[in-house]
Amino acid sequence: MIIQFVKLHSRLSEEELLEVAEERRPQFEALEGLLQKYYVSRGEPGAYGGIYVWDSEASMKAFRESELAGTIAAAYQVTGPPEIEVMEVLFPLRDPLS
Repeated sequence: MIIQFVKLHSRLSEEELLEVAEERRPQFEALEGLLQKYYVSRGEPGAYGGIYVWDSEASMKAFRESELAGTIAAAYQVTGPPEIEVMEVLFPLRDPLS
C-alpha cells in the first residue's frame, strides 16, 4: 500500500475548492487502485492537500500519467508547483476491511 501526500496552494476559497472536488468526485471514485482520498486544509488560506491511499505503486504511477492528474492544477487554480511525498505503508493498525 502506498500513501501519496500532495500539498498545494490554490486561489480558491475552501468553499469553492470543495465544490470543485465534489464535481470531480466520480472521476476519482472510478480510479483503478485508489483505495481512499482525503481532501485536507493545511491551516492557512489557500493551503490544501490531497492524501491518496493506493493499492500499489503501479496504480499511483498510472494515475500520475493520466489525463485526470493533468487537469488538477487548472481545476483547483493551483499556484506554484505542488509538494509531493510518497510513502510505503509498512502495516496498518486496523484491518481496512473490518
